[in-house]
Amino acid sequence: MIFVTVGSALPFDRLLHWLALPRDELLVVQHGASSVRPGGATCVAFMGFEEIVRQVQAARVVVCHAGVGSILVALQNGKRPIVVPRLRRFGEAPDDHQEELASRLAAEGLVTLAADSARLHELLASDEGRTVGGKRAGAGLVGDLSRELRGLLNQG
Repeated sequence: MIFVTVGSALPFDRLLHWLALPRDELLVVQHGASSVRPGGATCVAFMGFEEIVRQVQAARVVVCHAGVGSILVALQNGKRPIVVPRLRRFGEAPDDHQEELASRLAAEGLVTLAADSARLHELLASDEGRTVGGKRAGAGLVGDLSRELRGLLNQG
C-alpha cells in the first residue's frame, strides 16, 4: 500500500496530479484542502493522528509534503518518506522552507526527495531505501531531528 499525506491547511494539487496513474497497488490519500482526487485511490480529506500513524505503519511507501510533523511520524514508525516539498513559485507555500528542509534531510539520509513526477514514479516502483535504520530510527530520532532543525534555524 502507498500512503500519501499532504497535511490539512493548504492544497497540494501538484503532488496529487502526479499520482493520477493506474496502479495495481492500493493508494490511500489524505488530501486535506486539495481539490484533486487521484483515480483509483481511497481519498480522505482529514485523518486523526492515530489513523495517520496506522496508515504509515501499514504502508509499503509513505509520500508526504515536507512538513515536519508528517516527516517525523514516518521516521518514528521506521519509514523513510518520499518527500515532495511545497514550493512558493506554485503558490503552495509562502516561502521555500519546505524545499530547504527536505534538501537538508535528504542529504542526511532521512528522507528521499522527489522533485518531479518522473522521480516520484521511479521511487514508487522501488522498495530501495524505504525503511530507516541505525541510530536515527530508535528512540533518539526525535531528539536528533529536533537538534538538526534548531541548527538549521540558527544558521539562517
